[in-house]
Amino acid sequence: MTSLTIRPATIADTDLILHFVRELAIYEKAEHEVLATPAHVHHTLFCDNPKVFGLICLEGDTPVGFAVYFFNYSTWQGQHGLYLEDLYVSPEQRGKGAGKALLSHLAKIALDNNCGRFEWSVLDWNTPSIEFYDSLGAKPQSEWIRYRMTGSALQALAQQAAVPASA
Repeated sequence: MTSLTIRPATIADTDLILHFVRELAIYEKAEHEVLATPAHVHHTLFCDNPKVFGLICLEGDTPVGFAVYFFNYSTWQGQHGLYLEDLYVSPEQRGKGAGKALLSHLAKIALDNNCGRFEWSVLDWNTPSIEFYDSLGAKPQSEWIRYRMTGSALQALAQQAAVPASA
């Protein structure tokens, strides 16, 4: 049996990352929402001071999945947290432990960075993932409602920002 390995994503993984992003978007019935290009990936994951990081999971030499994460902050805990933006394992590779290996690796990154939390979101209809996360001891945070602002609403609110007085 081939073992799973997890390594940090590199700029050479750009097309692979975008491939996994598209597969994930198809699975989540939102392929039309994917706007990311190689340039976006280069300017975010592989810039001089990245704020987001990627992992690639391999079975032998075959990429089977990926994860993208970033660090956030809890004022209540006074500690950083690790937020998992995306985790995806190709359907034909599922059941081999890649998802659990990625989550375990991320949990270790969180602890190594003194994070007080490890959080992510899951679509309410994604029963297989919810059952998997429950089996690991993760707890849903149902008392919180997630909000999102994009496009023209984001632009309109930003235009209302106070302009600093010139010196």
